[in-house]
Amino acid sequence: MNGKDVLGIIFANTDDDVISEVTGVRSMASVPFAGGYRLVDFVLSNMVNAGITKVGVVTNNNYQSLMDHIGSGKPWDLSRKYEGIYFLPPFNAEAVENYNASKIGAIKNILHFLQKSNEEYVFMTDCNYVANLDLDEIFDYHEKSGSDMTQLYIHGKTPALKDTPILEKIEDGRVTKMSIGGIEGKTSDYALKAVIMKKSLLESLVSVSYAKGLVSFEKDIIMKNIKKLNIGAFEIKGFCKVIDSLQSYFDANFSLLEFDNYKALFSAQRPVFTKVYDDMPTVYGLGSDVSNSLVADGCIIEGEVENCIIFRDCRVEKGAVVRNSILMPHCFIAQDATVNYCIADKAVTVRSGKSLSGADSYPVYIGKNIHI
Repeated sequence: MNGKDVLGIIFANTDDDVISEVTGVRSMASVPFAGGYRLVDFVLSNMVNAGITKVGVVTNNNYQSLMDHIGSGKPWDLSRKYEGIYFLPPFNAEAVENYNASKIGAIKNILHFLQKSNEEYVFMTDCNYVANLDLDEIFDYHEKSGSDMTQLYIHGKTPALKDTPILEKIEDGRVTKMSIGGIEGKTSDYALKAVIMKKSLLESLVSVSYAKGLVSFEKDIIMKNIKKLNIGAFEIKGFCKVIDSLQSYFDANFSLLEFDNYKALFSAQRPVFTKVYDDMPTVYGLGSDVSNSLVADGCIIEGEVENCIIFRDCRVEKGAVVRNSILMPHCFIAQDATVNYCIADKAVTVRSGKSLSGADSYPVYIGKNIHI
C-alpha cells in the first residue's frame, strides 16, 4: 500500500484530562516533550515518513499553540499547493459538544473533509503516545491480511485511559474477543487508539452510528462489529510510551536519558521533524556541572544540572541546582535556588534561595508564567 493512498487524521484533544495540569493552556497534541518537540511531532513524522501527503488535524479547544507550532506544515514537507496539512476546528457549538462527548460525533463533523478526499484509506490516531512507527510495514500488513480494519496494540501494563480497548483474544491476526477498560496496571494486549481502514467503510460506520445516537468509536463501532468485520491486530514492539497521567509524562521524558531508548525513538531511518527555532548554541559557564541531561539550544547553564530535560532559552544561574526535573522553554532558575523532581512549564521563574522538591513518584508541577 502506498502512503499517498492514505489520509491521515489526528485527534489533537483526546484525553486532555489525563494531564490537565499541562493541557490547561494547550491541547494534548502540543504538549512539549523531550527538550524540543511536541507530542504531535511524532505522529505527524510517522505519517510523513510513510509517504502520507494529506493530514487533517481535528481540534476542539486550546489549539492556538498547536496552530502556531505546525503553521503551514513546512517542517514536515506538508506546505503544498495541493493536499498538505488541514486544521479542522469546531465550526459551531454542536461540534464542540460532539468532540467532548464522543469521537463518533467528532468524525461526523468532518465527514465533508473525508468525502472530498480522494485517498482510499484513512489512518486515524490520537496523540497520547510517543513512538517511531514504521507505518509502511503496518500498511502492507493491513493490505495483505485482507482485514476491514487493523488496530495497533501493545502488550504491556494497561494504561489509565477511558475506553481503552483490551484485545482479549487474537486468532491468526484477527481480534475475536474484546473488552473496554481493563484493570489499570495489569498486563494485557491493549490497543492504541490508532486504526487503519478504508475511508468508505469509516464514512458508512460513522453515519449509521451517529444516526443511532452512539458515541464511542471503540465501544460502539469496533467492539459491536467484532463479529461482522474482520478486525486485524498489529503489535507495536520496541519503544512506545503512552501518556495517561502526569507521572507517565514525567517517566516517558526521563526514559530518553537511556541511550537505547533515545536511539529507538530518534531513528536515522525515520527522522522526527519539528518546528526549528534558530538559536545560539547553549553556553556552559565556568564551573558549571551538567550530567546525564538533554539540553536544547539557546540556554545559559552556569550552575549544576543533573538528570534533567531542559528546553530552549532556559537559564540556570551560578550556584543554582536543578536535578531530576523538566524545564520547559524560557525558565529561569536564579542563584542558589534548588529544584528537584519538578515539571516547570513555560516561563517559570524560581527566585534566589528558593527550594522546590517533589519525589520520583510525585513530581511537582509549576504552572506557566509562575514566579516563585
